[in-house]
This record gives sequence, structure tokens and C-alpha cells, in this order.
Amino acid sequence: MEPSIVELKGITKTFQRGKEPIVVLDGLTLEIPTGSFEALMGPSGSGKSTLLNLIAGLDRPTQGSAVVAGANLVSMSDGELAKFRARHIGFIFQAYNLLPVLTAIENVELPLLLTNLSKTERRERAQTALRVVGLEERMKHYPRQLSGGQEQRVAIARAIVNDPTIIVADEPTGDLDRKAADDILNLLERLNKEFKKTILMVTHDPHAAERAGVTRKLDKGQLQ
Repeated sequence: MEPSIVELKGITKTFQRGKEPIVVLDGLTLEIPTGSFEALMGPSGSGKSTLLNLIAGLDRPTQGSAVVAGANLVSMSDGELAKFRARHIGFIFQAYNLLPVLTAIENVELPLLLTNLSKTERRERAQTALRVVGLEERMKHYPRQLSGGQEQRVAIARAIVNDPTIIVADEPTGDLDRKAADDILNLLERLNKEFKKTILMVTHDPHAAERAGVTRKLDKGQLQ
């Protein structure tokens, strides 16, 4: 058995709305094995994105323990969390979040600007990531010159350029037509099987969830 890459125990997340506390996650426990591809489904407001943000070190639980990739996220400072994210987490969002003034390869290089790599090494890594997603010939194109599916592939190249331990994907096919969505899902499957990346994907789409090895359902702050 592969060890778990994500271990959450007794996770509660509460937000304040005025004086009223809103419980988004309620005593949740979750283990994700290394190398798995998991889908997380549930109605709007069930806490899916909050759970993803906790695993990715973008947010902290109100209570409970969170160990991800061997790191105890609860005890980390903001600076340590930023380093953890840069080293371990690849983010893919529904909105591609590409900078329109940068070419595809410059967008992919962005996370590497925080590293000690030379300009040449950064460029080589970004080219490799674009090759993996099948867009090497488009590296000089700007986002406006690409289709939505191609933009999302550039965003995926940016997510994998620092060789992350975990890829977190929040509705990665939400803005795409079925053909482009299938291309993205094929790519995620390949990253999981060929490159052994652990992937956690939030989705509303049962068709997308079918591509994952495990589907979990979140409702009222609890895993069903």
C-alpha cells in the first residue's frame, strides 16, 4: 500500500457571517493515497473548494490536523505555507488565470521565477511542460490567440512546471465544451498514470468524475 499523501483528521472550518458562525466543514476526516486520482462532488456550498484550499495550504482549518506530503500545515507560518505550495502544489482553476500580456511559455515560466533556476533552465522546463500538454508549437502565442481548451492546457503546463507532488483542480472543465473537456480529462489521466501525479479534482460533472479512480461526495460539510 502506498502511504497517504493527504491525512486530514477532525477538520472543522468555520466562517463568520456577521456574528453568526457558518460551519462549512464539520469534523471531516480524509485520507488520499499517494498516486491516486480522486474526484470530489457535492452541491454548491457543500465545502468542496474550501476543502481543496485547506489541502493546498491556501487556508487553515479552524480545528483538526492536516498533514499533506509529510508536512503539518496547521503549525506552519504564512511564509512556510507559501514555500510548501511552491514546492508541492500545482493549481488548475476553472478560470485559466493566464496573463494576457505574456506568451504561453512566459505564463508557464511564472512559478519558476520564485526558484533559483537560471533563465535557460526556466525556459527548458517550461518547454518540457508545454510538450507534455501537447502545445510546444504554440509557445509564442498569446492567450487571445488560443482556444479555451488550449488556454486550459497552458494553465496545466504552468501547474506541472515545478514538478508538484499534488495537483488540485477546481472545476478544470467547467468552462469547456465536451470535446475540449475530454482532452483535458485525458491529459489529467495521463499525468496521473504516466507521471504518477496525485490529483484531487472538484467537479459538478458526473462525466468528468467518472474518469477519476475514486469519487467522494461532500454534503453539509461531511464526506458521504
